[in-house]
Amino acid sequence: MDERPAEHSALYSLEFPAPQVSNDEGTGPVLVHALEGFADAGHAVALAARHLRDALDSELVATFSTDELIDYRSRRPTVTFDGNTFTDIEMPSLTMHAIRDTTGRPFLLLAGSEPDLRWEQFVEAVRRLVEHFGVTDVIGLNAIPMAVPHTRPASLTAHGNEPDRLGDLPRWGSEMKLPASASMLLELRMSQHDHRASGLSVHVPHYLSQTDYPAASARLLTAVGELTGLQIPVAALDNAAAKVREQVDKEVDGNAEIEGVVQALESQYDTFAQAQAQRASLLAAEADLPTGDELGAELERFLAQQTGDGDVGQGGQGPGANGEPGREDAPDDDEPGDDGPGGSPSPI
Repeated sequence: MDERPAEHSALYSLEFPAPQVSNDEGTGPVLVHALEGFADAGHAVALAARHLRDALDSELVATFSTDELIDYRSRRPTVTFDGNTFTDIEMPSLTMHAIRDTTGRPFLLLAGSEPDLRWEQFVEAVRRLVEHFGVTDVIGLNAIPMAVPHTRPASLTAHGNEPDRLGDLPRWGSEMKLPASASMLLELRMSQHDHRASGLSVHVPHYLSQTDYPAASARLLTAVGELTGLQIPVAALDNAAAKVREQVDKEVDGNAEIEGVVQALESQYDTFAQAQAQRASLLAAEADLPTGDELGAELERFLAQQTGDGDVGQGGQGPGANGEPGREDAPDDDEPGDDGPGGSPSPI
């Protein structure tokens, strides 16, 4: 942890004295950022952040100025009117907390409304805090609507600037262009400043993207634990997920149209999961994969068996199909290993 105080920023204010966030060995904490708004289907990101603050010991570290970062006209706060006068208003918040897992290990949580304005200044402010507290890993949480069924375990995909550290978590695996978020920019800028940065995107059934979906929150936090070794309890989220599953099942039951949609999604999910499992099984095999030459020799052997050719593996062939001359009778320019006429490779 950098002992110097973080540079003053108009975008945030630090608590004093600051909570202790390094562990007993002096290693810096992990930073988890959970920004609500653009990529928060099923409110999974907001639920995960709330669960961390409620289920574990939590201390406020920094408060960001929403007046500087939020466009209230695009996301108007909710005000309470009692019939005679206005009594309360729910203003957006964006804070950083120091939280301890079940073993007492500290980590940081940046959570709240995604900024509408000053993204680069916001990211730079977070970077200063990251370096001030000696953060070792920066992990972003996202939730996206997908064509997946609620009757199957929540799935996710992972990405980061050190792919080997993502373990067995599924990856996107293809290039794409998509609308950016402050969370994505934060991951990008952290990577460009040589910080270890990664992101987790949980998949939420698209037909439940507007309601609370705690199963996705539990999957996100379980993955955070897998990446960092943090011990994060998710039993409360699992219990809430079971209740949501029961409610959704009741809504689906008896509605033939919706049941058909869910069954189609289940079939698609199961087919994909089976293909992934088979691929993993092949990759995990201890035996060496055959070389191209070995595959070619095996193909020749197979073709010879189909046409009745003789000792292929001994350097010569007997008469081919339809009485055509075997390889030993072929002209010199068709010797094995040479290209066919005009220098073009054989189709096989």
